[in-house]
Amino acid sequence: MRLVHGVIRWLNIAGVTAACLVMLLMMAHITLDVGVRYFVNGQIVGTLEWVSFYYMVALVFLALGYVEMKNENIRVDLFVQMMPQGVQFVLYLFACGLGLIFFGMLFWQSLSDAIRATQRAEEAMSNFRFLIWPARWALPIGFAGVLLAILGNLLRSISTRRAL
Repeated sequence: MRLVHGVIRWLNIAGVTAACLVMLLMMAHITLDVGVRYFVNGQIVGTLEWVSFYYMVALVFLALGYVEMKNENIRVDLFVQMMPQGVQFVLYLFACGLGLIFFGMLFWQSLSDAIRATQRAEEAMSNFRFLIWPARWALPIGFAGVLLAILGNLLRSISTRRAL
């Protein structure tokens, strides 16, 4: 079980590292675009498209699994905290089950959408050819990370017999 949790942990660390690299790349791209506009009165064509279709999508979805793994997602557990440990544990198991179902469906749908977009070589409407199908893969990768994180948290919760 430690091995499974370790693999899930490293996969989600890889996802958040990729998201951080994308954020640095986005910052450099925007800074360069602003510098070109300010100093030489020009522009880098496609900055808006790159930020909208690639950087922001990857930044949000690749980090989701890490956020879930660290239990940093938004929770509303005001009343649950006042319940006995056994009830908290059962509710946590139920919530993990629902999370696996929900993110499993999101993973499946986004995977089929990414496959379809790849087959069609999906493009964005622009004054130049701008392929967006590679960005569609950030969603199933991110949802797979969340699924693995929920599974890892569920296994850890079962092994300690308490809610996380």
